[in-house]
Amino acid sequence: MELFEKTAEKNYIYNGKIINVRRDIAELPDGKHSIREVVEHNGGVCVAALTDKDELMFVRQFRYPYSEVVLELPAGKLEKGEDPFEAGKRELEEETGCVAAKYHTLGKFYPTPGYCGEIIYLYAAEKLTETHMNLDDDEYLEVERIPLEKAVDMVLSGEIKDGKTQALVMRVAEMKRRGIIG
Repeated sequence: MELFEKTAEKNYIYNGKIINVRRDIAELPDGKHSIREVVEHNGGVCVAALTDKDELMFVRQFRYPYSEVVLELPAGKLEKGEDPFEAGKRELEEETGCVAAKYHTLGKFYPTPGYCGEIIYLYAAEKLTETHMNLDDDEYLEVERIPLEKAVDMVLSGEIKDGKTQALVMRVAEMKRRGIIG
């Protein structure tokens, strides 16, 4: 069975600083048409930085859409055309004041595939050296170190709500268990 949908029309509704919104007409596999609303986003990165003491570096920051402080692994958005790996290294240092001597590429995460084209590139980082934080002018956060096993428990209990952080914590824990990292 054919599953692919073909874009018949692209109609931009909003062009913003971080996202663009489209209302497209898609041709379905059976030839009929349907409306698809799409949020365009340049994508982002998320980095699980593992210390020598098996702690992960987390950040707490206010997330406006939820009106709450959210616990997350260091992350950030990509600039158009930016290399995700370089962005991950930049975000790690900016948000935690650490650089890593070793990185592992852990794939891609599609946070909301039903309506958004955002791709988040996932990395693990090891052999950390402290430098200094360099936050954006509109960025306020606190850094927190949490033991890996406690972070896994926090994911399983629902205390960590952020999807990219949940996925990355669990991947890192399993890779550590298998002896691939750490």
